[in-house]
Amino acid sequence: MRVLFLGDLVGKPGYSATLQYARALRHELDLDALVVNAENAADGSGLTNRQFSRLLDAGVDAITMGDHIYREWELAKTLRKSDRIVKPANFPPDAPGRCWTTITTSAGETLAIVSLLGRVFMRPVDCPFQAIDRVLHELDGVTSHILVDLHAEATSDKQVIGRYLDGRVSAVLGTHTHVPTADACLFPGGTAFQCDVGMCGAYESIIGRDIARVTLTTRTNEPCHFYVATHDVRLCGALVETDSAGRATSIERFEKKIPTS
Repeated sequence: MRVLFLGDLVGKPGYSATLQYARALRHELDLDALVVNAENAADGSGLTNRQFSRLLDAGVDAITMGDHIYREWELAKTLRKSDRIVKPANFPPDAPGRCWTTITTSAGETLAIVSLLGRVFMRPVDCPFQAIDRVLHELDGVTSHILVDLHAEATSDKQVIGRYLDGRVSAVLGTHTHVPTADACLFPGGTAFQCDVGMCGAYESIIGRDIARVTLTTRTNEPCHFYVATHDVRLCGALVETDSAGRATSIERFEKKIPTS
């Protein structure tokens, strides 16, 4: 199975580029599945119902979120009824959304998608280890192809969870920090790993936001809105290939620079 996972879609630049290129990427890369993290699609924070629908129409198979999942509260209805989007599995049980979902590829294979939130420098959440153990128990017998979006701040947090899951899932791919890391690798047990796959958005920025505005507030503490940046737009993620048993056989960093109009 060949799966492309795209990191955080940041505002209109990342969202629009994904809409524009999703189907072409499926063809060019011979993908079986395309999964994206869209928690920052709505002006840099959250996801609207319209954006959700348009991403699916454009060729995205499933969507993961993160700590901004409920920023656009209208999405709660979609989270409750749709099987194409998941919440972090270590959110409280009563929080809207599914802890995991599955998609069926055109070849008839089943891919499970799970989201986890880290705990170091992040909002208080339930234990990710207990949450993923519960999810994997529920997935026993469903499929061995399992992609985990690990939405976390600290690389150490991501690495320890990744190692904990080695041999139990196909891939543990990090999001949230928006900066691609150079540590894409295959763990000994057959799990593909990368601390952060990067963002889909403007790279002439501070993690997707206007440089001048972020610098002003950082230097002076003067509050101001952090506008989404618009220059040097790229789609970034990871391309993972697995064998019939769900073990990762390769992982490659993916990056596509979007031509300026």
